[in-house]
Amino acid sequence: MFLTDTHTHLYVEEFDTDRYQVVKNAIDAGVKRMLLPNIDSSTLKALNDISTTFPNNCFPMMGLHPTSVKPDYEKELAVVEEELALHNYCGVGEIGIDLYWDETFREQQTDAFRRQLQWAKKYCLGVSIHTRNAFELTYQIVTEELTEDLKGVFHCFTGSLADAKKVMDVGFKIGIGGIVTFKNSALAEVVKQLPLDWIVLETDAPYLTPVPFRGKRNQSAYIKYIAEKVAAIKKRRVDEVTELTNKSAEEVFSI
Repeated sequence: MFLTDTHTHLYVEEFDTDRYQVVKNAIDAGVKRMLLPNIDSSTLKALNDISTTFPNNCFPMMGLHPTSVKPDYEKELAVVEEELALHNYCGVGEIGIDLYWDETFREQQTDAFRRQLQWAKKYCLGVSIHTRNAFELTYQIVTEELTEDLKGVFHCFTGSLADAKKVMDVGFKIGIGGIVTFKNSALAEVVKQLPLDWIVLETDAPYLTPVPFRGKRNQSAYIKYIAEKVAAIKKRRVDEVTELTNKSAEEVFSI
């Protein structure tokens, strides 16, 4: 199989002891492309180190994660803007709005999200969108910024079929990860009704580990279990799933 993990954080501290082996394991398992969304300035060095070590397999994105939007977010955004201007990234991410823990920085998150969408359009890059307890607000901002130059993925999608249709209506892809493998997951029923060519696959490693490894550290090699689950849900061959989801990833990101 030739697989693409469109969202993985292999540069974070959970992989400090065996990072390169984890990447090699993924490559050996057929995961030839791993897309790495940034978190904030503290992760920039590790992100670029792994991308430099594996330039044909690890593709970095640049962005400010919504949970990293704090009182100093203007400084963080300046780093993102400078990096996008000076270096080649495959996308803008991980960006969005997260109101799960609190709404203290709601206004700042909204501002940061909108500005990063605008930079994505400026540099013709796809975006990886994180939204938690904020789908309607996130979707509203996307529609306000929508032009033919704006494209992307709603990462870690867990919404309803109605939400999925909204995402497709603006031309965005739907990121399906390990949650689809969980027992009694409502996401499986949504995926059953989605056109396969609107889906991309992701692990969100080290988080949201799919069955049969749920509860352990996630890694990009496990993307195959997500592909197999989607294939079973859609009653399609696994190679059909990987072919169509790879194509969708290529349509969105510069890989």
